[in-house]
Amino acid sequence: MKTCVIIPAFNEVEAIADIVKKIRQLNIDVLVIDDGSCDNTFRIAKESGAIVLRNETNQGKGASLIKGFNYALRNNYDAVVTMDGDGQHLPDDLHLFIQQAMISQSDVFIGNRMQMAGNMPWIRFCTNKIMSWLISLLIKQKIPDTQCGFRLIKKNVLKKIKLNTSKFELESEFIIKSARSGFKIDSVPIKTVYKGQKSSINPFIDTIRFFRFLFNQIWITKH
Repeated sequence: MKTCVIIPAFNEVEAIADIVKKIRQLNIDVLVIDDGSCDNTFRIAKESGAIVLRNETNQGKGASLIKGFNYALRNNYDAVVTMDGDGQHLPDDLHLFIQQAMISQSDVFIGNRMQMAGNMPWIRFCTNKIMSWLISLLIKQKIPDTQCGFRLIKKNVLKKIKLNTSKFELESEFIIKSARSGFKIDSVPIKTVYKGQKSSINPFIDTIRFFRFLFNQIWITKH
């Protein structure tokens, strides 16, 4: 299975080199989307062995992922894996996604941190639980951790669905549109590392944006 790991990165100079090097040691291609960083993320990622595309200005995680998906389709990858660039997703867990994808008829595989969430900040744990419950209810598939960005996505999904959002809500949009298109979604238990990293998510603005998006999806479902 020809696979590419896509990492959207904004000012991730402290962690990006270690992540890229560990993935490249597994002989897996790495594509970093530098989302208008003000530090040396672009240079460090490239020197560490990644293919790097750059947004001249910060466009958001969703826009960066779409850019990465388009690159993967143009270069005929069988699947992509999305990972965060801050070190919270471990390259050592990549084999769990790839192994499951090779034996399963499912099309999307989403990391599940909730079984090993002992070090997850309490507010994030509660938010993930609520959002996962709402999205699972909407799509009629049980997804324990809909907010996890560590995912494997097969090419047939990327070719079919059209994504429109540009910020963090794209990850929820992706789940909803994949389910509505008839794709099966599985979960993969993973470890997640929290070392006091400052989240790029604005707890007020991004939460409002998420619920506005979710209510729009509910409206579409009813009409």
